[in-house]
Amino acid sequence: MKKFKFGLLPKIIVAIILGICLGMFTPETPVRIFVTFNGLFSEFLGFLIPLIIVGLVTPAIADIGKGAGKMLLVTAMLAYGATIFSGFLTYGVGESVFPSLISDDLKLTQISQADGVKPYFTVAIPASLNVMTSLVMAFTFGLGIAHLGTQSLKYVFSEFRDIITMTIQAVVLPLLPIYIFGIFFNMTFSGEVFKVLSVFVKIIGVIFIMHIFLLILQYTIASIFVHKNPLRMLGRMMPAYFTALGTQSSAATIPVTMRQTILNGVHKDIAGFVIPLCATIHLSGSTMKIVACALALMMMQGMAYDFQMIAGFIMMLGITMVAAPGVPGGAIMAALGILSSMLGFDQQALALMIALYIAMDSFGTACNVTGDGALALIVDKCFGKKAEAVAEG
Repeated sequence: MKKFKFGLLPKIIVAIILGICLGMFTPETPVRIFVTFNGLFSEFLGFLIPLIIVGLVTPAIADIGKGAGKMLLVTAMLAYGATIFSGFLTYGVGESVFPSLISDDLKLTQISQADGVKPYFTVAIPASLNVMTSLVMAFTFGLGIAHLGTQSLKYVFSEFRDIITMTIQAVVLPLLPIYIFGIFFNMTFSGEVFKVLSVFVKIIGVIFIMHIFLLILQYTIASIFVHKNPLRMLGRMMPAYFTALGTQSSAATIPVTMRQTILNGVHKDIAGFVIPLCATIHLSGSTMKIVACALALMMMQGMAYDFQMIAGFIMMLGITMVAAPGVPGGAIMAALGILSSMLGFDQQALALMIALYIAMDSFGTACNVTGDGALALIVDKCFGKKAEAVAEG
């Protein structure tokens, strides 16, 4: 008999519901217990963020920096371009739409901080590096390893990546529902939770519509290169889309994505190169969610921002997404560092980002993998004849 697996998203939904229900009539003492736990978990998360950056970004850059020459460069540029385009599109829509969804009475000055509720105790866990130092270190080591081909150092960082990924899977993700329960427990106790949820539901609806529009736009652009019906090509990718909805994993969807991409007319060798690579480096759906959620939370907290700040964040996010581990919520874990360093998010805001992101994780993954097929069509137009000649030779 197959064992039933209770996934991360259901756990987070249950945590939010329990936090709201219990927070409405619970006395202060249980709230203080979870405020204490959240304080400890926040410190641990702050300590872990620089290690996540070094552990994930360094080997990702080292792996990408070698390989298939022009085709690698073109694919990487297309993937990065599509990812940051998604971010700027989201910023434009968010600036136009979100202010009407977040009225003045819904703005929060201190998200998830219950008035007067203090932890029983706190333990400081200083980070070994600050976030910007860890980013520069990751890029320096990653590019250096790729250029010099240093196998021993590459092996060390690959092992370090495995440790970080295991820590995320075995410690952070299992404790995350408890952390989010504590936040909503706290917010309900302070009377702010329904303000937050009413905005979140609207934002999730906007993002859902935007990701459908993005997919249609990607295949419309691809159709200009290949002269085929964009909706028909998008329709052929629906098995990959729905597989990604179920698995929440770009990597697990690769076989289906490749099969449907080949049915769209892409050469087998091109699909075999582009689809696995884009499963790692093309995350336009994930970028859309992160930018939208970050913008909404900044508006709700009354945080100052401008186009220059968001533009820098989006461009760095496009690079950081390459390092996202293949676990549910992996992209938001990789982005925590720049959310705190470039946008000034505190630990409570980061936790709400995680909750919002994971609530839409399936649709973001589906957008990512379906968009991979559009990029493969463009790469095939550029290199398909060469691949065909090699196959015939």
